[in-house]
Amino acid sequence: MIHYQIEADLSAEAFIQVLKASTLAERRPVNEPERIETMLRQADLIVTARTDEGELVGVARSVTDFVYCTYLSDLAVSLLHQKQGIGIELIRQTKLTAPQANLILLSAPAAVNYYPKIGMTHHPHAFCLRNIEDLDNPPAVNV
Repeated sequence: MIHYQIEADLSAEAFIQVLKASTLAERRPVNEPERIETMLRQADLIVTARTDEGELVGVARSVTDFVYCTYLSDLAVSLLHQKQGIGIELIRQTKLTAPQANLILLSAPAAVNYYPKIGMTHHPHAFCLRNIEDLDNPPAVNV
């Protein structure tokens, strides 16, 4: 059985382990534990999924104001525990904690087809700024 809870004091080591056990480690700074620690401490909401034995098998880490928007920035489920509904339940528990807020996420490339299947709506108007220099010198856009 899987148990879900809000876990504000999740350790960086445990989070890194679940990131590595999922496919999310390729896009997260898992080799920078101090940065991971800051990511956890600055998050407003961390929902975890643990087995009866206490093994961490999933994490939903969000930044939220609890009333307007919740950015679900990390949704990681161990590969050994995927396809059991854990990801959906982590999303559900996140949404239940901030029911008025729109839940927003940027999909990992491998999961882009997953979210519409569980009832999430694709939003074509999202934008990302990775480098401050791009504000003054935007990269060429093909139209």
